[in-house]
Amino acid sequence: MTVLLVALGSAAGSILRYLTDLRVQAWRKSPFPFGTLTVNVVGSFILGFLSGWLLRGAEPSSVRALVAVGFCGGLTTFSTFGYETVRLFSEKARRYAVLNVLVTVVAGLVSGTLGLLFATAVFA
Repeated sequence: MTVLLVALGSAAGSILRYLTDLRVQAWRKSPFPFGTLTVNVVGSFILGFLSGWLLRGAEPSSVRALVAVGFCGGLTTFSTFGYETVRLFSEKARRYAVLNVLVTVVAGLVSGTLGLLFATAVFA
């Protein structure tokens, strides 16, 4: 049953990642990978929120499998982040590459922290 929940969550997260990337990149029309940044920051917030819920002892394992492992695992993408950063370097867009690393890391940490704080406030 757990494997099925992970698979369902992954399918939903992967499809949402694909659609989000298409829409954001079409909207921004920039070589900077705004779509990947968006899904990684949103995924960090969701995982932060779930972590806050876990700290309150309220997370069933099925929710963890479906949302944290499956959905967020399918939604977020470290491999695409790495690929896009290397692509920017190879295309001589080094400023975008460095900016991608800095913004993704900082925004991901801030977003995850905000999710954790939000969950702590909600479940206090």
